[in-house]
Parts: sequence; structure tokens; C-alpha cells
Amino acid sequence: MTCPAATRLPRAKSFPPVIAPDARVLIVGSMPGTASLAAGQYYAHPYNQFWRILGQICGAGPELAYEQRLARLRAHGIALWDVLDSCVRRGSLDSAIEHHSAIANDIPALLRGAPQMRRICCNGATAYHGVRRYFGDALDTLGVTVLRLPSTSPANAGWSFARKLAAWRAALADEAPATDGGDGSEASGP
Repeated sequence: MTCPAATRLPRAKSFPPVIAPDARVLIVGSMPGTASLAAGQYYAHPYNQFWRILGQICGAGPELAYEQRLARLRAHGIALWDVLDSCVRRGSLDSAIEHHSAIANDIPALLRGAPQMRRICCNGATAYHGVRRYFGDALDTLGVTVLRLPSTSPANAGWSFARKLAAWRAALADEAPATDGGDGSEASGP
């Protein structure tokens, strides 16, 4: 039995990376949500705390126009991308990603083009596990540290803004200490 065409979900496609030649840190999400895809912008959902957090850390706050926020990230050596290039997903939740449909971005190739980038900060557990699943051995070979941070998504209501900000600030510092594991759903580490 086949599914009627009307019930098939369209493939969602991520955005190109935001990167400057001197980027030192790569922040990755899993896949843009529906609000972000509709706006054509990373972290466009009004309740996602990503831009509020980055505003506190490097001045890339939501009060700036989107292109100005991206320029602030680049000026601070921060690159931005997603683990997945494309996938099929109903809605915005990471748990709705149909993993058999997932196609990963080539993060190791991006890192080879930016040799000073030695840290990946994963926005939530799904991004962290995706990075480890698709690229663990390659990243280990490249000497890249992978940190799991608390998700900035409104779905991660278990962490206060202040607690998320502290974890993100520590991870994006020049000498980043280990974080406590991200969104609290499971322990950090490979």
C-alpha cells in the first residue's frame, strides 16, 4: 500500500553556513524550525532565546536587524550552521524529524576550510547527538571539541534564561570549560 501524495510531507532544507574566514567556534542546531524556514532566518521563532543569549554575549541581540546580528557573530569569530542539510519533519520539534530521511551537512569539510575552528557548540541534545552520530570520528581526527549546550528552544522550559545564558557564556569564552550537559535530558559526553 502506498501513501497518497497529499499525505507526504515536503523535505525541509536548511540554510547555508554563516562563517567568516577567522571563525573559531561553530554553533550548530539540528534543523531550522518552521518559523525559521518561513522567515529564511536562523532562530526566527519569537520565543527562541538564541538571539537574546547571543545579544548578552556578543551584542547580536534581537533588537538588531538579522543581517546585523550575523555580522556581529562573524566579528566575534562565531560561525552558525545546522547538523542537517535537509529532512522530512512534521512541525518544528526535533523529535518529529524522520531520521531515515535526514541528510547531514558536511561539517568536517567546513572545518577543514577554517583550520582555526576547534570548538563546536551544539544547541541542544539533538544537535549534539547528530554531530556525534554523523561526524564523531572525523571530528576526533581533526581535534575538535564538541560541547552540548542547553537548547535555546521554547520547548526547553526546564532551564531558566539565566542558567542557559551562563552555560552559553562559558562555552563561548576563549577558554571554554566543560558544560554540565545541556538540556538536562541526559548526561553529556560521547
